Amino acid sequence: MFNNIAPKYDFLNHTLSLGIDVWWRKKAVQKLGKLHNPLILDLATGTGDFAIIAARRLPSARIVGIDISENMMAVGREKVKQRKLNHRIEFQQGDCENLHFETNSVDAIISAYGVRNFENLHAGLSEMQRVLKPGGKAVILEFSTPQKFPVKQLYLFYFKHILPTIGRLFSKDTSAYSYLPESVQAFPAGNAFCEEAQKAGFSSTKYSFLTFGITALYVLSK
Repeated sequence: MFNNIAPKYDFLNHTLSLGIDVWWRKKAVQKLGKLHNPLILDLATGTGDFAIIAARRLPSARIVGIDISENMMAVGREKVKQRKLNHRIEFQQGDCENLHFETNSVDAIISAYGVRNFENLHAGLSEMQRVLKPGGKAVILEFSTPQKFPVKQLYLFYFKHILPTIGRLFSKDTSAYSYLPESVQAFPAGNAFCEEAQKAGFSSTKYSFLTFGITALYVLSK
C-alpha cells in the first residue's frame, strides 16, 4: 500500500494536514534536547521528512531512516540528496519490530505517524527500548482523536469522508486513505499508549496533545 502511494505521499501529507504536520515535527525534535554527535534512528521514516528536520536542528547528528517500503525511501533519498544531507542521512529497508542494531547502541529514536502501523506494537516498542542507550529518548508523533465538541465532530467528518475521497483521487489507491482513519481509531492513544511503552521497559513516559488533540507527542525515556 505504501509503495503504491509513495509518489503522491508528500503532497497529500502536507495538503491534507494544511501544512501543520511540519510544525508538529519541529515541535517533536525539540524534545530531543542537546545531543553531541548522536546516532538517531527514524523508524517508519517514509519519505524522510522527520529525519531531514532532525538533521537541520542537530548538525552533528547521523540519522538512519528505517522503513519497510522501498518506494517511500526512494523518494526520501532524492529529497535528502537535493538538500545535500546525504552524507548525514541514510535509508535502510528493514522491520522496525526486529532492528539489526546492537543493544544500548542508539542515542535517540524518532518516529512520525508510523508506530500505529506496527503489526505488533509491543515488539516494536521493546526493540526501541532495547537499542536505546540508557537515558536515551524515543520521541514519537502519532494521530489521536480530539475529544471536545465541536472539534471531535468536525475532525471525524473530515477524517472519514473528505480525507479518503481526496486521497483516492490523487493517489489512485482505493484503500490507503480509508485505512488511515481506521488505523487511528484502533490505536491506543494517550495514557493507553504510555502503558504499552512501560510494559516494553521504558522507565519514563510523557505525552501531550497538539492542535486540539489531532496529534499526540510522546516522549519515552529508557
